Amino acid sequence: MLRNRIGTIVTMAGIAILASPLLAMAQEAAGAGDGAPLRAGLIAIAANIGIGIAAFGSALGQGRMAASAMESIGRNPNSAGQIFVPMIIGLAFIEALTLYALVIAFFLQAKI
Repeated sequence: MLRNRIGTIVTMAGIAILASPLLAMAQEAAGAGDGAPLRAGLIAIAANIGIGIAAFGSALGQGRMAASAMESIGRNPNSAGQIFVPMIIGLAFIEALTLYALVIAFFLQAKI
């Protein structure tokens, strides 16, 4: 029940975050500088929220992966060598996704 409610809240927040920059981009350019500060602010907010979500998701993924690996090693200590290398590679892939989000945020900041 609580997970469902949290999922609904996260979904609604995500829709609101995704909709606000789209509305800013859909505005007509009436004047030379009328919507520029608002657009720049929305881009900055979107970049910062995107980095926050990417870092949070990456931290959750890395934590779950490390916990599962340690639990597996705890149950079968002889398999530590077979679990450790794929775990490190998986952690590197998860971290790469966060770095991609960072690069996208830098590109968005360059548009301001």
